[in-house]
Parts: sequence; structure tokens; C-alpha cells
Amino acid sequence: MKTAEIKRRYLAHFEANGHAVVPSAPLPAISDPNLLFVNAGMVQFVPYFLGQQTAPYQRAVSVQKCIRTPDIDEVGKTSRHGTFFQMNGNFSFGDYFKAGAIPLAWELSTKPIAEGGYGLDPERIWPTVYLDDDEAYEIWRSVGVPAERIVRRGKADNFWSMGIPGPCGPSSELFYDRGPEYGREGGPAVDEDRYMEYWNLVFMQFERGPGTTKEDYPILGDLPAKNIDTGMGLERMASILQGVDNLYEIDEVRPILARAAELTGKRYGAHSGHVASESHPDDVRLRVIADHVRTALMLIGDGVTPSNEGRGYVLRRIMRRAIRSIRLLGWQDRALPELLPVARDCMAPSYPELATDFDRIADYAYAEEEAFLSTLRAGTTILDTAIAETRTAGGSALSGAKAFQLHDTYGFPIDLTLEIAAEQGLAVDDEGFRRLMADQRTRAKADAQARKTGHVDLSSYRSVLDSGGPVTFTGYSEVARESTVRALLGADGPRQAATEGDTIELVLDTTPFYAEGGGQQPDQGMITVGGGQVEVLDVQQPVPGLIVHRARVIRGEVRAGETGYAEIDTTRRRAISRSHTATHLVHQTMRNFLGESATQAGSLNAPGRLRFDFNTPTGVSPTVLRDVEQQVNEVLLADLEVHAFITSLDEARRIGAMALFGEKYGEEVRVVEVGDYARELCGGTHVARSAQLGLVKILSESSIGSGVRRVEALVGMDAFGFLAREHLLVSRLAELYRVPNDQVADRVEQTVTQLRDAEKELEKLRAQLVLGGAAALAAQAKDVRGVAYVGTEAPEGAAGNDVRTLAQEIRGKIDPARPAVVAVAARSNGKASLVVAVNAAARGQGLAASDLVKAAFSGRGGGSPDLAQGGGLPAAEAPNLLLTVEKAITEA
Repeated sequence: MKTAEIKRRYLAHFEANGHAVVPSAPLPAISDPNLLFVNAGMVQFVPYFLGQQTAPYQRAVSVQKCIRTPDIDEVGKTSRHGTFFQMNGNFSFGDYFKAGAIPLAWELSTKPIAEGGYGLDPERIWPTVYLDDDEAYEIWRSVGVPAERIVRRGKADNFWSMGIPGPCGPSSELFYDRGPEYGREGGPAVDEDRYMEYWNLVFMQFERGPGTTKEDYPILGDLPAKNIDTGMGLERMASILQGVDNLYEIDEVRPILARAAELTGKRYGAHSGHVASESHPDDVRLRVIADHVRTALMLIGDGVTPSNEGRGYVLRRIMRRAIRSIRLLGWQDRALPELLPVARDCMAPSYPELATDFDRIADYAYAEEEAFLSTLRAGTTILDTAIAETRTAGGSALSGAKAFQLHDTYGFPIDLTLEIAAEQGLAVDDEGFRRLMADQRTRAKADAQARKTGHVDLSSYRSVLDSGGPVTFTGYSEVARESTVRALLGADGPRQAATEGDTIELVLDTTPFYAEGGGQQPDQGMITVGGGQVEVLDVQQPVPGLIVHRARVIRGEVRAGETGYAEIDTTRRRAISRSHTATHLVHQTMRNFLGESATQAGSLNAPGRLRFDFNTPTGVSPTVLRDVEQQVNEVLLADLEVHAFITSLDEARRIGAMALFGEKYGEEVRVVEVGDYARELCGGTHVARSAQLGLVKILSESSIGSGVRRVEALVGMDAFGFLAREHLLVSRLAELYRVPNDQVADRVEQTVTQLRDAEKELEKLRAQLVLGGAAALAAQAKDVRGVAYVGTEAPEGAAGNDVRTLAQEIRGKIDPARPAVVAVAARSNGKASLVVAVNAAARGQGLAASDLVKAAFSGRGGGSPDLAQGGGLPAAEAPNLLLTVEKAITEA
């Protein structure tokens, strides 16, 4: 039975028994800050289990996509571990309980296939129950399971808790006896390889209290309603019904593994067992490839893109492990174009959107592979050198500093450093690496915190917040107001007063000043207090709810507790508001042209200009960029109303308001609409109508990382000013070229082409100059222990190709019967480089160009025995490089 059919039967069975069919939630667990990804079927129902929300249905059924990141390093080692899996789940929210859940599971498991069930042999099903759960035990007896096949087990196996205060309770698990060929008899307590768990019924009848440890489950009282959470592993059920040994053999995984085996010429299963053999790693690597390619497909399909943080880093790590695994098996070409379409074909029967959206998915995946292969080539060379140096020095572990340099400078991931070093018999100072990483993060956090707090102790902010509560922000509806100075803060903490020239932080009880956030820069302005006046330079929210004005006293004295008048710089505010509204329009228009995947990844809204970062796998063509700009300006001409309102998060989603990926929102959110054109969750300030933007001019579009692009634009008078300057420039060029304005671009292009052609001619002349003396240099070859040796410097600034050509040209003019070594040093940009060429006669005597270069550069450099090169030393070292080569020939 195909996996998609197993899923269909599960949903149909529970729908026929009164359950609402709920779609799988996306893999990114956006609403839960403690999870990177959904890792269980019950995750999307947590608010109902915790009593935070009332469930819209009493019974639900779903097939949930899941990822468990702790299993990444275990993938391949056994036949059961995988990062991506699917969990069939049925749930009851205070409706039926054990007496309903157990018969429903038993019926679907044992009902004949012809009648819509799974047709499992009831004589081979072994339920387990919690030690003292007599109720579940008796229900299993009532459906016909004999007492000897019902196993009582303890807390570790049959009691469930979230690990935090909340619902908990006993569970009942279903195991299927796969037969004596899989292990010992005696039930799941004896052998969980032979007896495979495929379903877990959790009875949430108790509540765990605070102050308990993960190992302790005191029962503090019944919950108001008893809930059911069940999970059936779709992959495990598939392996049972398809009669295969493990999850890598099921129909959704096997084709990927088979294609990887075909590409690499390996045969999966030649060494397979339930646990992979350490001495035969091929199966292990094939399993890694199959699991990780499928996982990457599902993650990108749900909107995750490769990056260096959070979910994106998990995806990047998974993809890189798959790519490197197939390369270790011998496939050196691009792998994902061969494997990802196979994964799509495996999963599309269950998730059709993977087929319809495959072009987008493939763009991200293939671009990531290309980027990683470049990283791998550069990083592996550097790592190989570091490993060789470590061995030469007699060390057994690569230093943490070297591992950190590979990661920080070259983007080489630490997990690959650990893996490659282990393959070479070396450990890595992992602790030293983590310490350097922690130091870097600490510095970055300190810099960011300094921006937010101005180096003031956070306890001072919390004290102000605790004593007066959150500051009220009124800046959506007013730009000035009277307010009371709640507190003054200096670098050393609270102050009662500040005088002219002092730089302080000032907290009002109510303020129209917007604190920096959501990409929008802060307001500036003036606050007059008594006889004093302060200039507000920055506004931040160092702790949630507390708005702090960073200011300089420009006149008189300011005291805490006095009443003042706060007034923002309205010119700056209007300019920033225009930029923020323009960002919304650019965001929506990019999605119109590039698709729904072009989601915002960051922004900056400053006076008269904006910066908008968005996810897309490839660059945006100039034509599309021009069309985006035109459509945005058409919206401005339409003079649409800009309207903001507060609503529930669910209602905002229902009406299609865009939310930022990974952003945390409360139950109430603020929605900003620009007519019917754009609708987005936003806490920033905006114009009243789109025509107030005046003009939006896109300046540039560029890459700022893998799969992330950046658009920069000007808004309003800044855009008009830019176009005016551009017009003057074009007019001046037209005057110089004596052509109409519309012909300037062609004439400039002609000029650039002519300059490039002239540069090529100069390169040829320089090359001729360099090579002109090759014959004379060859004739002056020095005899060094029977070897004709030429050591010379190329003309200052000679190109690298010319230096290599010169070395080969001199070598070619020496009698081939005579052993010859040619070393050419060069100085360029303050650095010295060296090229060594060795002829066949010299190689026959044991001389190799690569060895001679490494002798000159203390083990660095590379190439072949006949031609090699190195570089990086100060330019003054060029003569010494030639002497070192000569000495190496003498000592050879």
C-alpha cells in the first residue's frame, strides 16, 4: 500500500467518525518561539490543550509534516532515524476519551483492506499501557487483545509530559510483531526492533504543576476536560504495510536512495542491517542523502530558505551533508538536479504543491549547491593544509582558532571540519571553537544592546517600567503633546536633574515619539520642560513597553517629575512615513511579479529613502525592476487611502494581511492597508494617501546573501532631486558627445568598448615584453648539481598568467634532455608570488614543482609535479624565494 494511500485511509476513517480534517501546519513553527519546526502532530493544537483557546471542533484529524533536528547526526546510523517524517494524528478536546480512542485505533489497524482499513493481523499487535492504567488495560481486553499481549510499562515509556507545567498523562502504544527474523520473542519490552511501535495514544487526564523536574510527574489535579492526542508514524506504518525492512525502503524514500546509488555506482543493501556497519559506510551515506534531500524539498516547499541562522541554517546544514555524502561516494558533478526531481515525484502524490511550485524550490536548492561547492573547494584546500601542518607539528587535534577561521572567514561549516578531520585521524578543539564563536556573539550582542540601551544597566530600565508601567505611544494620531517626565537616566543610573550640555535618557509617561522598530528609524524633535529644553536625537525601546528618549540638554535645567511639552520633527516624520508606505508597496509589487515566495527579509525606512530585503533565489532582471517601479508609481497616482486598524491575528490572516516570516505577534495586531492593493501587519507610521509619496525611484537591486536580494529606492523630494541630477548629467554628456540625450548610452558603451580593446592591446604588449627575454634567460641557465636552473623575477606588476607562461616558455627553450627547473618570482600589490616549472628529465630525477614551491612557502602552495605556484609573502621576499628553490634542488 502506497504511503499516500495510507494517509488517505487514515483521514477517511476518522472523518467518518466525526473528526474535522485539519490541514498540516507549515513546518516552520512561527507561533512557538521554542521551536524551529513543528515536531509533532499536536503542535498546532497546543493552545486548545492548554486551555488558552477554545477549539473550533471537538474532534480533529491531521497528517502533520514534522522535523526533529536532534536526529540529524543519527540519520543513516540506524534504519529508523530521519529528520523529516509525517505523523497521522487524531485528537479529542474534551469529547471522547480512552473508551473512544482505543477502539478507533484498533478498528483502523485491523479492518480489512477491502473495507478501508490497514488489514494488520490482530494476533501480531501488542499494546502497552502505563503501570497503573487499569482502565486502558480493560479496554484493550474488551476489543479482543489477550492479557499476555498487553504490556504494562513505566514512566520512561508510557507517561507523557511536555516537560513544563501543563497537561500530562499516561499513554498506550501499539506495536506490531514483524516476525522472528527481526529479533527475539517476548514483546516490545524485550525487543523493539522486532516489535515496531507504530501508534501512540496519549491520555491527557492530569496536570503537571510548576517547580518539578523533567523526571518527576506529580499529579496536582484533574484538568477541566480530558483530551486525547494520538500519533501514528506514517513512515513506520508504510514500512509494515509495504513489507520492507526500514523507512529507507518505503515508496517515498527508496527511489531517492536508488538514484543516489545509481549515480555513485554503489549497491544499497549490500551491507545493510538494522544498524549500519561501521566498516561499510556506503549504506549510511546513501541513507543520509535520501533523508536529507527529501527534508530539503519539504522545507523549501514550506518557505524556508538557506541562510546562516535558525531554520535557514538547519536547511543549509542538511543540504550540505547530502551534497558532501554523495561526493564521498564518488559523484563529483551537481547532485541536486539529479535527486530533487525524484524526491518531488515521491512526495507530490501527498503534497501536490511540491509539483506546482517546483521551479521555485529548485532555484533555491540548485543555487545553494553551487554556492556550497565553491565553499567546499576553497575550504577543503585550506583545511587540508591545516591538517598537514598539524601532523607535521606532531599534533593530534586541529586548533579551535583554525576551525573558527575556516568558519568565520571562508564560510566552512564546523560540522564538515569535524567530519573531514576525523576522516584524517585528527580531532578538533571543538571547545576552543565554541569559545571563539561565543565571544563573537557576545561582542555582536553587546554592540546591538549598546544601540538599544546606550550602555545603561538594564535594571534601571526595568525599575522605571515597574514603577510606572508601559509608556503610552500617541504618535499615530498626534505629533505633539504635554507629558510628565517620569524619569531621567544617565550612564550611572537614575538622576533627578540634568543641565545644559548633559546627554541623558528621558522617559515620559506618554509620548508622540516613535521608537525605532520594524525597520523604521526613530523620530527626532524637542522636549521643553520648565525652563529647560532637550533635543531628542534617538528613541529606543530597550525593554518591551518602555520608550526611552536619548537627548541632549541644549538650554536650562530639566528635572524628573516636571511637566513638559514633547514635539516631534514633523518634516522628518513625514519623510520616514512616506518611505515606510513605499516599502509596503514595493513588497506587494515584488510579490505580484515574482510570486508569493518574494517575502520580506528586512527593511530600513529612513527620511527620503528605503532599503527592502526580500527572499528570491535569483536576481531580478532590469525589465522586471522597471515594471515594479512603474506599477508602484501607478498606485501613487491612484491616490489610494492608507488605513490602519486593530484586529485579531486570526482575522488578519483571514483577510490576507501579510505577516513577516519568523515575526512573533500577539492575539491583537495592527493592519495597514493601502486601498485594496496592499495589506500588511505593521506597527509603523504611514501617510494618509498613496499620492503623498510623490514619486518612488528604484536605484539598485543586488544580492546580500544566498537567496536574499536587496532593493534600494528614493521617495518623494529625494527621488525628484535624484532625477534632476541625472537629467543634468545626461545633458552634459550629450553636450560632450554632441548627440541627443537618448543616444548618450550608446556613445558611452562605444567608448567603454574602445577602452577595453585598448587595454587588451596593452596586455599583449606587456606579455610580449615579459616573454621577450625567455631565450636569453634559458641560455644563462645555472648548473646546480647537474640541473639547469633559471631563477628570475618577472617585470613589476606582471599578470599571473604571464608569469606562468614565462616559466613554461623558458623551460621549453632548454634542451629537453637536460634536467631543468625554472623559478619565476613576481611582485604585485605588495605581495610576492612564485611559479616553478620542471621538465620531464628533472622529474625523472625526483624533482617536483609542487615540492619546490612548498619548500619555498613552508608547506603552502600547490600544483602538479611539472607546474606549481604559491604566493602571499611580502614583496621583498621575492629574491629569497628564488634562493630557497635553488637550495632545495641542491639538497634533493
